[in-house]
Amino acid sequence: MTRETRGHTITVEPSGEHVRVVRGGQVLADSRRPLVLRETGCPPRYYLPPEDVRLDLLTPSGTHTHCPFKGDASYWSLPDAPDLVWAYPEPKPDVAAIKDHLCFYDTEVV
Repeated sequence: MTRETRGHTITVEPSGEHVRVVRGGQVLADSRRPLVLRETGCPPRYYLPPEDVRLDLLTPSGTHTHCPFKGDASYWSLPDAPDLVWAYPEPKPDVAAIKDHLCFYDTEVV
């Protein structure tokens, strides 16, 4: 899906890439079914299904942010990495595919 608003474009597509998130030698996520979100002015971001993320290692944080194009994000942390991962529980309709998928700042495509 592609959405353009005032020169700002967002696309969300399934990706066949293998995405892994490792921090401190521990695998936090491993997915072969990520969604890739491309947004004007931002690097591509991989949104991973919650079943592919070690949610048991993450703690919800009190941080919430608002994006006029995607909606309101909630964040999760590790003890040594605040707000390491985020998700959009109720994304805007144009990016509905990312609902409840999690995104990390640093990912590795393998």
